[in-house]
This record gives sequence, C-alpha cells and structure tokens, in this order.
Amino acid sequence: MNSIKTGLRSEVRELAETAFHQKLISGYGDGQYSDKYQIVYKGKPKHFTLERARFILKNLISNNQENHYSLE
Repeated sequence: MNSIKTGLRSEVRELAETAFHQKLISGYGDGQYSDKYQIVYKGKPKHFTLERARFILKNLISNNQENHYSLE
C-alpha cells in the first residue's frame, strides 16, 4: 500500500511540474498530511487528496493541449 501511495505521489509531482511549466498553476507541493497535495490555482492554494490532485492536473494539462492544437 505504501509503494502505491509513493508511486501516486510521484506521478502527481510530475504532473504538477508539467502544469507549472505550462503556466496552468502557480505553485504546488506536499500538503501537511501525507495523503494531501497542495496546488495553487488562480492564486489560491488548495489541498487535495492525491487521487483528486492527479485528476485535476491531468484535466488541466489535457485541456491546455486541446486548446493549443485547436489554434493551429
């Protein structure tokens, strides 16, 4: 179970880094609880479960890619 959480946290961290570099979020990091992850979106820091953070970040990145391609 711990290795699953470690893998999920690593995936969320990578997604957050991608979203940050695409300027979709303005910050990210581990929450004060081991099952939470902080995402700063539109200037507001919010804490999410790792599963929810992964879902949100994947959607932000996906929507950004769709919008980018639709402009070409």
